[in-house]
Amino acid sequence: MQVSDRKLTVVIPTYNEADNVPPMTEALFALGLPNLDILIVDDASPDGTGAIADALAAQYPGRLHVLHRTGPRGLGRAYIDGFRWALEHGAEYIVQMDCDFSHSPAYIPQFLEQIETCDVVVGSRYVAGGKTDDRWGWGRWFLSWWANSIYTRLILGCKVKDATAGFKCWRRETLLGIDLSRIRSQGYIFQVEMAYVAERLGYRAVEMPIYFEDRRIGQSKMSIPVKIEAALRVWEVRWRHRRLSPKDRVWGEGRERLKP
Repeated sequence: MQVSDRKLTVVIPTYNEADNVPPMTEALFALGLPNLDILIVDDASPDGTGAIADALAAQYPGRLHVLHRTGPRGLGRAYIDGFRWALEHGAEYIVQMDCDFSHSPAYIPQFLEQIETCDVVVGSRYVAGGKTDDRWGWGRWFLSWWANSIYTRLILGCKVKDATAGFKCWRRETLLGIDLSRIRSQGYIFQVEMAYVAERLGYRAVEMPIYFEDRRIGQSKMSIPVKIEAALRVWEVRWRHRRLSPKDRVWGEGRERLKP
């Protein structure tokens, strides 16, 4: 069976993305992948994103699903809930991505080609061929590059060059093996924790170059305080998972652990 014939769930967390959900849905289904479905994980958006997603779910029954979160908000919580939903509903591959078109759906078929040779594909801005939006100033680019390719890698020893990348394709077995209950981070440090834990457990990541476009509509949630908090919490992530090794993987649908 080809990878494209297996069930793929695209998990998209949303908060105030009312204008982006319809065109993103259209773009994803336009890929023509027969076993692709979409899960919108909405954090009680006050702009009506959840209601728009529900209307789309009625338009695409069985292909678009909505998970309404009413508890504590946060990117990490939204993704963990979305990943668990996808696993419970039989997804064999799970793509995570933003709804604002900074992550182009056009890369997903290439992700599916790459996932055959690794455990997770990372859409990377900082490998050869990767690029950020031309509208980024030099200072913004340098800060992002330094935080990902120098600061985070130096502290955690990660091989991946884009540690905060939020555009990834995971194998089912990889997410089960990570044991999502280990992941505690919220905000954008969630991406770093997932990358670090995956590497500590011995999973192989392949970074695929992407063009990272600034959001087309709406406001970015990546404020200066959020960036500072993420930088400081890198140390917390290192301390929490410093003893993990491949023997700590979970396997067999999460019921048994690999023995040393």
